[in-house]
Amino acid sequence: MPSRHLRVKGAAEAPLRAALRALRGDLGVPDAFPLQVLVEAEHAAKSPRLPSYDATDIPLFTIDPPTSTDLDQAMHLSRRPGTGAGGYRVRYAIADVAAFVTPGGAVDVEAHRRVTTLYFPDGKVPLHPACLSEGAASLLPAHTCPAVLWTLDLDADGRTETVDVRRALVRSRAKLDYAGVQKQIDAGTAEEPVGLLKEIGHLRERLEVARGGISLNIPEQEITEDGAPGDGTESYELTYRAPLPADGWNAQISLLTGMAAAELMLAHGTGVLRTLPAAPDGAVGRLRHTAKALRIDWPHHVSYAQLVRSLDPRDPRHAAFLLECTTLLRGAHYTPFRDGHLPDITTHSAVAAPYAHCTAPLRRLVDRYASEICLATAADTVTPDWVLAAFDTLPDEMTAGTRLAGRVERECVDIIEAALLRDRVGEVFEGCVVDVEEDQPSAGTVQLESPAVIGRVVETTGGRLPLGERLRVRLTQAEPGVAKVRFVPA
Repeated sequence: MPSRHLRVKGAAEAPLRAALRALRGDLGVPDAFPLQVLVEAEHAAKSPRLPSYDATDIPLFTIDPPTSTDLDQAMHLSRRPGTGAGGYRVRYAIADVAAFVTPGGAVDVEAHRRVTTLYFPDGKVPLHPACLSEGAASLLPAHTCPAVLWTLDLDADGRTETVDVRRALVRSRAKLDYAGVQKQIDAGTAEEPVGLLKEIGHLRERLEVARGGISLNIPEQEITEDGAPGDGTESYELTYRAPLPADGWNAQISLLTGMAAAELMLAHGTGVLRTLPAAPDGAVGRLRHTAKALRIDWPHHVSYAQLVRSLDPRDPRHAAFLLECTTLLRGAHYTPFRDGHLPDITTHSAVAAPYAHCTAPLRRLVDRYASEICLATAADTVTPDWVLAAFDTLPDEMTAGTRLAGRVERECVDIIEAALLRDRVGEVFEGCVVDVEEDQPSAGTVQLESPAVIGRVVETTGGRLPLGERLRVRLTQAEPGVAKVRFVPA
């Protein structure tokens, strides 16, 4: 993957920021929080509903990007005491947003309007006011706050044996980042609660393979910023980032909790699942054709899940195939059910098990509701009325919010790419054809080696683009907010 970073400075800064402002307006993105919401949030931050159970003695830690302050999850990993056959204890604390938000109040109504946190290169549009999402409700280090504490006991193979979830006061001890965790684990210097992330992560990954689940190790196009927004020194760069193994191990802990939440909901007969039907007939067959075109060896005795896990996202051909694999993940839904009437589909085909979103309530609305249902199940009490009252509208709200977040991400990358290249129209770049349109094989997508740009390319002679092959392309247009990046073969 490309290693050179191209920064946007000087003259490019004005059109870039203007395009980002225009994008917010075009998409109807919420502006500042109303005064009533801010006042209510400030009051809630000072007087949350505190639980009686004190778990501040558990030395929790968080793993997030270095600049993150809206910390939803903190964990502590240990070996189970008194189990001669081995086993593990995962304690996973999730921010207890419901301890701060009154159902039907101003903060709650605004959260239903926003649904999810939206991320822009020059800042984010949060689901909740910063005094909550980056302050009182966030699991920041050395900060005592209410949380939903999951305790999951695993056997020696990483399978879940027992689950407990309750409200608790918690106190994180350290804010770690992925690169630092990976470095500690690779060097053998990580203390056991951190070092066990690799051990448990590997076990959970093996179980995922065994049940037919799939985690796509897709390289990310990352937009990062230097300088302080608004002081005239900010600049941006666009890079490819291949996820570290620590990213995957951390994701497995979240996935473990989401699966446990789904099982609790199903046992309770009331819940909101994240479901995904099986891929339609022929979808995997089409991927076999793509693999062949990209010169990826896929023996017939090797399953799709096995192949995906064998690929290296730093290889452009493998990265192209992994991106194409995301087509099998389209069609996910939020599926509510109640009173024991289970839905027709209860599983998420990529997880290959029932699954629920419950680990990111600071940034995603539905997670607050999922936590309440699980807490009611564990305590053998009825689900709160305010949770059930949202069942008719919550799936549509989440679908609309998820769609908007996806569009924001795509449009922002388009704008940044155009800003990076606006002064280089006419130049020739080295790239790889990663996709060819079925109904127009002279058009497709090219992934540049440097800078980290993915753009549309059209063969003006009408010839077929060489899928999976290197191709020199000439930039024909790039203007942030006006013209997306476009190429022709050089």
